[in-house]
Amino acid sequence: MSSATYLRYELLRTFRNRRFLVLSLGFPVVLYFLVAGPNRHVHDLGGSGISAPLYFMVGLASFGTMNAMVSSGARIAAERTVGWNRQLRLTPLSPRQYFRAKVLASYGLSLCTLALLYIAGGSLGVHLAAGNWLHMTVQILIGLIPFAALGIWLGHVLSSDSVGPAVGGLTALFSFLGGVWYPITSGAMHDIAEALPSFWLVQAAHVALGGSGWGARGWLVDGAWTVALGVLAARAFRRDTGRA
Repeated sequence: MSSATYLRYELLRTFRNRRFLVLSLGFPVVLYFLVAGPNRHVHDLGGSGISAPLYFMVGLASFGTMNAMVSSGARIAAERTVGWNRQLRLTPLSPRQYFRAKVLASYGLSLCTLALLYIAGGSLGVHLAAGNWLHMTVQILIGLIPFAALGIWLGHVLSSDSVGPAVGGLTALFSFLGGVWYPITSGAMHDIAEALPSFWLVQAAHVALGGSGWGARGWLVDGAWTVALGVLAARAFRRDTGRA
């Protein structure tokens, strides 16, 4: 099996799973309308000078894309349960090609999540300059890299029965500690948040709110998490493929 063939299969399998697709793409959008819809005419949320539809759109962009990336773990765990990974070892597919396909499929799902949230935001009156849309999107995609590694690692260390709660729980925890739902500006919580990749994913999304994106610390934290989780994912993959 070639790299292109496996990537095509992975994309088709991901986007043909209607139940998974509806839950993954639909939940952030439904949540957005539930939260932002009743506040669509609020143009100064909490004295921030930011409209409620815009603030909640960028917050849920962080949450929705993070969930889309980490959810790859559920698909990997299911493959391991039915023995699909063992079949892949009989093909010329290299570990690098395998990881690339998993990451690109997750990015495809994340881009769909972003597109739907952008459309939902536009329907509630969100207007941004084209440059702001592009800057925010590119920085979010960069901020998702450590979560791609996290999803692969979870998929190779957890069973199909336990990976679902783990993905949901970790996404919720990262969202809470990273400031997805409310701003974290000072104190011990801020110190904890700045050490998490979810905080910098939120800062990436806040480019649309006039934020400056990342400084050196953001790149350092995101890079450190990416390397650490990448090493864990690679070790878990080798351990899993080394079994008889």
